[in-house]
Amino acid sequence: MSLISTNPSQPILLAQGVTAGYADRTILRGLDLAVLPGQIYALLGANGAGKSTALSLFLGFLRPRSGTLRVAGIDPAAEPAKARSQLAYIPENVALYGHLSARENVAYLLHLAGRKESDAAIGAALQAAGLAPAAHDQRVAGFSKGMRQKVSIALALARRVPALLLDEPTSGLDPQATADFHALLDALRRQGVAVLMVTHDLLGAVDTADCIGFLDQGRMAEEVRTAGTERFDVQALHRRYARLEAA
Repeated sequence: MSLISTNPSQPILLAQGVTAGYADRTILRGLDLAVLPGQIYALLGANGAGKSTALSLFLGFLRPRSGTLRVAGIDPAAEPAKARSQLAYIPENVALYGHLSARENVAYLLHLAGRKESDAAIGAALQAAGLAPAAHDQRVAGFSKGMRQKVSIALALARRVPALLLDEPTSGLDPQATADFHALLDALRRQGVAVLMVTHDLLGAVDTADCIGFLDQGRMAEEVRTAGTERFDVQALHRRYARLEAA
């Protein structure tokens, strides 16, 4: 698969001072977040901290009350369809057409997005996503959650979008599927995809992320980055996360 052409110094996903909520309830309070090309950002926090609200903002399903949002330079509040064309979203429970094969699902969903790719290109995307060739033409009704995720990520690869949003991607995966998913994230990083991953899996975030942000009651309580081969202090992060979960 070809690399995505982006400016490595410009964030693909950007939130600056974003406040947002529903009706009279404020969820996010001054959110600042930036994800660069080829960067994996893990967003953690207790239930109700605002993680899903952040995804809804980037998808253009919710308008911010204040602040700046950008997806590849596009305002998702002003141009939601255009912004969504620059990203792929994979929910916790992937929805595919069970009576179609993996290859047919990707082809049909590409068609809905206004794209057409050859069987060879779709097969290459499925292989790049880690789906065994023998499964490419099998109906997805019998697929595991991990296999369904691979089909969805193959769709993102075939669309060649610069950003990927993931909602609890390792929830319900067995250890081997989780390891496969982490390897796939490394492949996406090498292709220059900006990945924003909402998760409760701190250890998984430590293994894969370049940056971990901790949301607490709608505010970014802390952001921890790693440089080069230096990794996070797992014990310190665990203590920090435990305090937020207990708050």
